[in-house]
Amino acid sequence: MILTGLAVGVVFGAVLQRGRFCVTGMMRDIFLNRTWRGMVALLILISVHSIGLTALVQLGVLSPGVDEFAPIGVILGGFIFGLGIILAGGCASGTWYRSAEGLVGSWIALLFYGLSAAAMKYGFLHSLNSSAKKWTLPVTTIPEALGISPWVFVALTVAGTFALWRHYAIKDAHTPSYALDAPWYQRPLSANVAGALIGVIGTVAFVLSAASGRNSGLGITTPSADIINFTATGDPDRVNWGTLLVIGLLLGAYLAAKATGEFRIRVPDASTAVRAIFGGSFMGVGAALAGGCTVGNGMVETSLFSFQGWVSLVFMTLGVGVGAKLWLRKQPVAVEQIDTVSSSDAIPGLSIPQVTGLVGVTTKKPSQPVQMDTTQVDAPAGGRVFKLDTLGAVCPFPLIEAKQAIAILEPGDSLVIDFDCTQATDSIPTWAADEGHVISDFQRVGDAGWQVTVVKNPSELKAVLV
Repeated sequence: MILTGLAVGVVFGAVLQRGRFCVTGMMRDIFLNRTWRGMVALLILISVHSIGLTALVQLGVLSPGVDEFAPIGVILGGFIFGLGIILAGGCASGTWYRSAEGLVGSWIALLFYGLSAAAMKYGFLHSLNSSAKKWTLPVTTIPEALGISPWVFVALTVAGTFALWRHYAIKDAHTPSYALDAPWYQRPLSANVAGALIGVIGTVAFVLSAASGRNSGLGITTPSADIINFTATGDPDRVNWGTLLVIGLLLGAYLAAKATGEFRIRVPDASTAVRAIFGGSFMGVGAALAGGCTVGNGMVETSLFSFQGWVSLVFMTLGVGVGAKLWLRKQPVAVEQIDTVSSSDAIPGLSIPQVTGLVGVTTKKPSQPVQMDTTQVDAPAGGRVFKLDTLGAVCPFPLIEAKQAIAILEPGDSLVIDFDCTQATDSIPTWAADEGHVISDFQRVGDAGWQVTVVKNPSELKAVLV
């Protein structure tokens, strides 16, 4: 029965990779980009997952064991974990699936994440872990503590999620959306769709995991620690549904990345490697103290409406905010002027470079396709063209550097950005659209490489419905 963990892991990993589902990025955007848009996907996940788990518990199919709330461990651990995922460049599940994309920095973070979690759970730091959890409050879930049906909290979660989703849907109604010209199977999933799918996967996972004797759902930290422990001791008890889940996650993410041309070995520089060591170590210690990571606590425990889940999620987010302030500072950015746009290169009626390799330019509100108005005369000579090389930089640094570079350009200038971070395929176009810039070119360059051209506040951009 534990082999079902491998199967669930493969699907889970593929959805994470194709959806670029990064809880670190969702939290980080609150502080760096002043937006909660990314959190909509996580709330969709929790909404779907909570509906499934609550229904199964009410039907008697599941009987989750929720620990009593240990405030010191949960608060301290959540905060430390938040700091760690900023340094590592990804949360627990994100580090696993980015490892499958060939990021050696994620391999390093993953190793130290597993080592530190194993030390906290089974090794020389076990006493520290136990001491932090010694003081508990006699409460487990919020509905039980308040004597209210869990369906009330399900309804509130769904309503809040819908309200936030609708807020951004209205806000983005007239914002262009950019997509690569690629076959359907190579296009990334919407984060919101990925969130809904993971909510379903999590519900199925809990049932299958419980059937194998492991009464819990999706989880990353304990399985990661178990793999380290098994490697060191050979203890067969450490091979279970959870360990097969994370192995399947790695396999599924690799297959998805390989099939879509997003796998390539990428070796980090020394500073990124050092950050990965400290980040992974903080993640393991923090997740062990808090009783879970962004999956175990942020997705599963929140869906059970446990105090542990929601309190840890809040303090993970605060840790991310502090970490972003400390370590995601602006760095000097070098841009190289490579060309000047002439009127012969411009789209008729537009003072921007010729669009190539770009599909799916829509305003989201109308259902009809949008085309450029070709009845206008050629625009006058455009601006300058600059190049920004962020190859090798992990997210969010491609976006941070793009923001800094565009700030020193003049309206009408173009910035050609080379990057190889999969998350930036979404974050850079979204930022550009939000700021009123235009994506004039967006294409893949080899395996796991992309190039996007951002035109700063073009003087004229007209679209007509056909």
